[in-house]
Amino acid sequence: MMQAANSNATDTLATRDFVTVFVGETMFGLAIDRVHDVFIPAGVTPVPLAPPEIVGLLNLRGRVVTALCLRRRLSMGPRVGEGAQMAIGLEQGGETFALIVDGVGEVLKLGADTHEPVPINLDARWRDLTLGVHRLDGRLLVILDVDALLAFGTNTRTAGVA
Repeated sequence: MMQAANSNATDTLATRDFVTVFVGETMFGLAIDRVHDVFIPAGVTPVPLAPPEIVGLLNLRGRVVTALCLRRRLSMGPRVGEGAQMAIGLEQGGETFALIVDGVGEVLKLGADTHEPVPINLDARWRDLTLGVHRLDGRLLVILDVDALLAFGTNTRTAGVA
């Protein structure tokens, strides 16, 4: 009986909020404490010779922000269909990034009871960018590791400085 009480306490403590975003039909989760803004990207200026994941630079309330395409970062196919894309404002190492996604969903409060480790059959290109998954009513929510996702942006700036 004591063990059950402890596991329930652990589940309660492990509850986290995630902002859901979509790339095509795939649903991803970002820890809400990492999300600073949700907006429609406008006025993106391409950056010559930037890696394909970098869409360009944009102005977000007076700050120059690097726009990173989640679809390209995860090596997903080209976007199908019309409609405005959305952006999620994230910070990493004092820099602001705009993560470009196909759509933004709701905020979900999830406990450890639905969390599973990264599946072994998850695409190898995603494994290092994922913290785990949550199974939700027949859908899979892939939790992204924001630090790993944005490490690419940081590394591209410092790669040639050695």
